[in-house]
Amino acid sequence: MALSWKARRRWAIFALVVALPLYIVVTVNVIELFDRPPFLLELVIYVALGILWAFPLKRIFKGVSQPDPDAPGD
Repeated sequence: MALSWKARRRWAIFALVVALPLYIVVTVNVIELFDRPPFLLELVIYVALGILWAFPLKRIFKGVSQPDPDAPGD
């Protein structure tokens, strides 16, 4: 089932305002459970996790910034 443009827009806003900050807090807390790794390894971990969160949400963000394709024309 495909999401409508309006639903994708709402889910994208939810992902950016609620889910992403929650993901950041959980990620930092999980990393802090272990001994601090060397700086470069820690940087690679944070960069990889920073990119990884976007892949499952790619379909939600696709086309959200465009005008509503189902809206009546002018």
